[in-house]
Amino acid sequence: MKRTRQNKLSNHRKKKVSKSAQYHEQNQTPESNTEESVQLPRKKVRWEGNSESVAAVADTENGSSDDDARTSKRVRSRGRIAGAYYDSVRCIVYVLEDTQEDVHFDLTNMLLEQCNADVVLTSSKADDPFISILQKFAEASGGVFQIRPHKEFTPHRGRDRLLSLRFLSELTTEDSGQCLSSDSSSGAEPRNAYEFMQKRKQAAGDPTMKRWNAAIRLANYASVESSLCISCLGALLDYLARERAAGDLDDDAGVEGLNISGIEVLTIDQVMHINADALFSLQIFENESHASIHSDKTKEGLSLFGILDNTRTPLGRSLLRTWLMRPSLSIPVITARHDAIECFLHPENLAPASALQTHLKGIKNIPRILGLLQSGKAGVGDWQGLVKFTYHSAMLRDALAELHRGDQVEVVRKLVASLDIASFKDTGNAVNETIDWEESTNNNRICVRPHIDEELDQRKHVYAGLDAVLSKVAEQTCQKIPVDYTASLNVVYFPQLGFLICVPMQEEWRSEEGIKVLDGWSFQVKDMDTHIGDLHPSIVDREIEIVQELLERILVFSEGMRQACDICAELDCLLAFAEASRAYNYCRPQMSEDSIIDIDQGRHPLQEQVVDIFVPNSAQLVGGVGLGDSAESQAEVDSLPIYSSIVLCTGANACGKSVYLKQVALIQYMAQVGNHSSFVPAVSATLGIVDKIFTRIQTRESVSKAQSAFMIDLNQVSLALRNCTANSLILLDEFGKGTIPADGTGLFCGVIKHLLNRGSQCPKVLAATHFHEIFQKDMLDPHKFPITFLHMQVLFTSSKGSLNPGDMSVSGDSDSTNHERVEPTSVVAPGEKITYLYRVSPGLSRNSHAAQCATMFGLPSRIAQRAQYVSKLLSDHELGQLLEERMTAEEQENIEAAGIAAYKFLAMDLTNDSHEKDIKPRLAEALGRAPHE
Repeated sequence: MKRTRQNKLSNHRKKKVSKSAQYHEQNQTPESNTEESVQLPRKKVRWEGNSESVAAVADTENGSSDDDARTSKRVRSRGRIAGAYYDSVRCIVYVLEDTQEDVHFDLTNMLLEQCNADVVLTSSKADDPFISILQKFAEASGGVFQIRPHKEFTPHRGRDRLLSLRFLSELTTEDSGQCLSSDSSSGAEPRNAYEFMQKRKQAAGDPTMKRWNAAIRLANYASVESSLCISCLGALLDYLARERAAGDLDDDAGVEGLNISGIEVLTIDQVMHINADALFSLQIFENESHASIHSDKTKEGLSLFGILDNTRTPLGRSLLRTWLMRPSLSIPVITARHDAIECFLHPENLAPASALQTHLKGIKNIPRILGLLQSGKAGVGDWQGLVKFTYHSAMLRDALAELHRGDQVEVVRKLVASLDIASFKDTGNAVNETIDWEESTNNNRICVRPHIDEELDQRKHVYAGLDAVLSKVAEQTCQKIPVDYTASLNVVYFPQLGFLICVPMQEEWRSEEGIKVLDGWSFQVKDMDTHIGDLHPSIVDREIEIVQELLERILVFSEGMRQACDICAELDCLLAFAEASRAYNYCRPQMSEDSIIDIDQGRHPLQEQVVDIFVPNSAQLVGGVGLGDSAESQAEVDSLPIYSSIVLCTGANACGKSVYLKQVALIQYMAQVGNHSSFVPAVSATLGIVDKIFTRIQTRESVSKAQSAFMIDLNQVSLALRNCTANSLILLDEFGKGTIPADGTGLFCGVIKHLLNRGSQCPKVLAATHFHEIFQKDMLDPHKFPITFLHMQVLFTSSKGSLNPGDMSVSGDSDSTNHERVEPTSVVAPGEKITYLYRVSPGLSRNSHAAQCATMFGLPSRIAQRAQYVSKLLSDHELGQLLEERMTAEEQENIEAAGIAAYKFLAMDLTNDSHEKDIKPRLAEALGRAPHE
């Protein structure tokens, strides 16, 4: 006998009938919601050691890199390194085959910076220096570092995990589906263990066949035969499986249940090497904290990524960030993408390009949605996203057809070929005709439309008529029960419990005698259980079967959908580049096989966004022009007016030298962005390929680093010197300022001479300095070294209003060339004002005008004037005047007398023995004293 107290049902829907009889219908139970798509919160996992909390690996809807959780594995053995990392947005595992590493771990640092891993794992048998590098990276980036047991990094274990991946081992075939359907229709239950294992084998597939399929298909994705690489993959997959199990306690699928859609090889030799310091100095990315101190969210600030990110899709945003992390070195690929941007910028293509972006905005993260569909966790929004993709893909196809000369663009041709509109349309129609969107939203689960399945319609019809049935049963029951037993009752239906009669608890039933039950009565309506049955679970089960059949039809086209989404992400990025080029007046650069940089009227893409007027400047560099090789290199490239590999810029403080250095690097960088490229802020540009960019611009100090600011600067320059080639670009902004001027001058001059001594392997270098003493004959003599000397022009205004363009003077030599022009070194008179022109001009500036700069920015004028006076005395080597300023007149007379006495003493001839007796009188005479004193 079952009973339910009335007060427990007070929150449920009720309907009054005669004699106060009531019924209750319970629509959902926890058991009936097993197929609902629940958005789980990001779980926090506390790891051993001192590492911080880390979010479990999970997909994000917007594809933001701030939420882009990545896991990385690194192993180093006998001077070689291999690795693997997982991109949770694209659901792809990237692998790096065994590669030789140097003693400085430069490749390891580059991999860590490019992968930007949140979690880094390595083997317990890794080298201590290697472990130290990984730990420092995790601490600096706020990630998690773990040392896992070496047994997790074995090739045999890794190969087993790799061959267990679903996308490799499972092949979609019609035969398997027919076999499953015939077995299910037979209804025969296994009668012994052998039959049970046979049915399980038919349902799950032959394990041996799965491994064979995986081994064959693996070669289609990547070559991972090296032992270290496979070991890393095994540890990576084990970690992802543990994270998945922690997020879903009911999931015991292991590695087979991971949402991995592909494996790609990480090729380092095809991308530009740009480390974290260069990315930070050039402001490629900039995260701004949330205004609230209680929020850990960030947003993109003023950065190159921020002004280029006009993407409409989550996959496009993720791909754009990847492109910015890995600029390309392939001229054909870059040129093909330039053609695409130029096509989108054509006046006739403005409307089609806008339509393309509109329809791209409706395309969601289809790889993620397909993964949720396969795992059975997709919600109503995910199914709607799939239908929207099928609609917008058809609209994209129509918009692509309207592009003027679109058939000549590679990305357009690829997308047209990948969009199987007929199949996508059938998929969208099938989903839309099967799923009842309104009912699914109300019930928070996937519901099926009427007239899809006759059996389901009958069950729903009976279920919908329960209101009248229960009301009638409640009336009949009330008539049969005495009034003195209960004044009201409920007839309710609970899924998986059945039909129950519920009466209010009486006070007399609370005694020791308990509940009084009428003879021959039970609180359970067994007749309704027999004739009607448990309707709600049967409806849910049947809808799950129908949705599963629909899913099997959809997954046939899953690979085509993923491929189309990848190309849509590429199109999204190129359209974003075109929009930025149109908004900011960017031009198409001409890519060259030569190692040159020739920029006409270039601009800084970020600085011009924050100033009213930006003054453009040109730049010319040629790689490989060192000592003894300048004539040969000049003969190779006759079109350039300046043929130096090193450009040295001087000028006043705050005159724009750093902006000039950065804008040249950013223009080169933008031309090679990712596997594709964007236009650049200039009137015109001819650019060769730069394989690496190194910077010594900004020093990122931290109390967690056991290094001084000067040591950090030395590390940046050392990295550049060890790894640069003739095709590299190095930026040195006031290198050496962190120590005493003598040492800083020597280090800066030594670095420049070392690079020049490389001859044909001299990289392209842009440097700025305030060490004016290096321009001497014994150091960097402008007449002897193949260096282009530039300075930033300034204009002086006297108190009377007259103008003095002090930077336009040249040296007195009539044969002087542009790089020998020298600005006057005279000190600016008090009262004169300095105006920065931000214009690059040939020649040297031998004065930093620090006093004028200090006055402009609030330092009292008397302090600035005193600084000018002291600087003049230092340059004239007259430090004695500084000592005399605090002396009295008597002290000055004594010093003057002492100087005269010293002069007379030095003039004495003490070599003749005949004058030995005259020593004392002569000394007394020199001191101005009487002999007897």
